Amino acid sequence: MDPSLTKSWRALQDHAASFDDLDLRGLFDDDPGRVDRMTLTVADLTVDLSKHRVSPAVLDDLIALANEVGLADRFAAMIDGERINSTEDRAVLHTALRAPVGVEVLEDGENVVPAVHEMLGRMGAFADRVRSGDWVGATGAPIETVINIGIGGSDLGPVMAYEALAAFRHERIRCRFVSNVDGSDLIAAVRDLDPATTLFVISSKTFTTQETLTNAQSAQAWLTASLGADAVAKHFVAVSTNATEVAAFGIDTDNMFGFWDWVGGRYSMDSAIGLSLMIAIGPDAFAEMLTGFRAIDEHMAATPIAENAPALLGLIEVWYRTFCDLPSRAVLPYSQALHRFPAYLQQLDMESNGKRIRIDGEPVTYETGPVIWGEPGTNGQHSFHQLLHQGSTVIPADFIVFGAPENAEFEGADAHHDLLVANCFAQSQALAFGRTAEEVAETETDPLLVSHRTFPGNRPSTTIMAPALTPSVLGQLVALYEHQVFTQGVVWGLNSFDQWGVELGKVLASAIIGKLRDDGTPDLRHDASTNALIQRYRSMRGR
Repeated sequence: MDPSLTKSWRALQDHAASFDDLDLRGLFDDDPGRVDRMTLTVADLTVDLSKHRVSPAVLDDLIALANEVGLADRFAAMIDGERINSTEDRAVLHTALRAPVGVEVLEDGENVVPAVHEMLGRMGAFADRVRSGDWVGATGAPIETVINIGIGGSDLGPVMAYEALAAFRHERIRCRFVSNVDGSDLIAAVRDLDPATTLFVISSKTFTTQETLTNAQSAQAWLTASLGADAVAKHFVAVSTNATEVAAFGIDTDNMFGFWDWVGGRYSMDSAIGLSLMIAIGPDAFAEMLTGFRAIDEHMAATPIAENAPALLGLIEVWYRTFCDLPSRAVLPYSQALHRFPAYLQQLDMESNGKRIRIDGEPVTYETGPVIWGEPGTNGQHSFHQLLHQGSTVIPADFIVFGAPENAEFEGADAHHDLLVANCFAQSQALAFGRTAEEVAETETDPLLVSHRTFPGNRPSTTIMAPALTPSVLGQLVALYEHQVFTQGVVWGLNSFDQWGVELGKVLASAIIGKLRDDGTPDLRHDASTNALIQRYRSMRGR
């Protein structure tokens, strides 16, 4: 279906023609109830949408668009196990990863929930053994460091959650994460470690991903140089579905934790891909995180679009990206613990919806897929916030903030946190309402400085608040954004669950690697620039 042919799409185009006239000061002045009406409470999250440049008429037409493209029906098809990932002929059932015991979720007529809980049980038993010290390495020493080796969704989700939930970590065990095939990443991870107390979790569904396998093989060499080849079985476990390759590597397949084709990589942190996280925070906290995910799943499935937080977030992003031509969105967590959250969302959003072909194979005729970027506050205030406030491009922003500090036991924690939260609120206020020349002139007499110190305002933002950053709240945040991305994809008519855009580079790299290593004179048949780069690299390496 081409969404641009709908009645509501045409209405939104008409609204966008007067986007510059949508003034947040005026919207607030004209509507005293705007904040109450546009603030939603979902589980532990409070989502304030009032500072968005959407009038009631715009919002009504966005909701009408969601209905015209069948958003609710598409979400129901997803959670019911229909093969909505049509280019790979797969169901999309990450929501089943957090379904409670007793719920039925069918994939090809089979209830997948028992298998999910069987795997969670195996993960929990293993995590408990590592955490208690019952699982020991080749020398009999308990594990002190877990190194997760993966890339993409096998890295971004676990490392983000590990950092976010630092307050819930095991007192003895620490995790490190290796993803980049640049050898310095692995070297830095193992440099100060004792192989006898180190456990590697190799996360690769197919166990053939080049970057992950290269890092795994180097990790294996590092370990066996000290402990011998027989030690691999006690210091390596796998998250994979390829038992043959796992066994060939030397990992006991009893220590292989699997997941399913219907779990996309960027939606997999709550599957076995989260094994390192479960070891760090424990099975109970991991279960709390799944409960948080589920709360948002249920909200998305059962709540009318006009009150549906992830759906409205997605619709507002469509408004900005497609109709108002705003190319990016900043994600600004006012929480150091969430410092990896913007990077996690980059994959979730940009890999899902960074596409120019609709699900029916036809090219889109409108803009899709915003650029997602950001850093924690208050650091960003001293770097890129200048552009947010006074730059020539309007960039919508998401502020995320919590009522309680992550380290309440720290002396002075309240003072630190009060200042952090004050800055968060001040930034969203300044972006929305700015400072007029007349207001500046009340204290500044130099006309030149008046112009420089004027803030245009009218810069939109969302503020998401929760009482504290807990495992449940983290699950709620991730699911909120998952379903926002889903909404955007449905409205744009995209398949949000494939990622063909990552394939070409892999194919070309496989063709180039042999040319870089060839002991003779390689037959270079690439473009002129790539041939020259290969030759220059070979010369640098003396080949």
